[in-house]
Amino acid sequence: MPAKKTVTTESLLAMLVVRENETAWTQAEVDEVKQHLRDDVVRLSKELEIVEEDLHDLMRDAGDGAGQDTADIGATSFERDQEMTIANNARDMLTQTKHAIERIEDGSYGVCEECGQPIGKLRLMAFPRATLCMSCKKREERR
Repeated sequence: MPAKKTVTTESLLAMLVVRENETAWTQAEVDEVKQHLRDDVVRLSKELEIVEEDLHDLMRDAGDGAGQDTADIGATSFERDQEMTIANNARDMLTQTKHAIERIEDGSYGVCEECGQPIGKLRLMAFPRATLCMSCKKREERR
């Protein structure tokens, strides 16, 4: 397995691409985005832990439905499905957030994963997990 390359602060800032009409990334801007992403990792990890605990409790208490009326079984099933959706969304967001941190650290942050063009610093400041430029994102949403 190849060794993970180490990127210096100066070379990292030089590697981070921006659109033609944008200024280069500053260390303060990169630090702000990284802190926001790290905060999201902590928040999402806690949220996922709570939801998975709730889901575990729902699964444990579900039983076979004996003695419950149809409405109770339906409500329990609906609640379980909601908790599973929340857990899956939190897990996906956590993965995306960790991926964004990795991209910052390896210098590929800001490059569209679809076309290779700059995503745009303003877009990344507003949505730090973005991996697609606006053109590719619009094309993806039309599919």
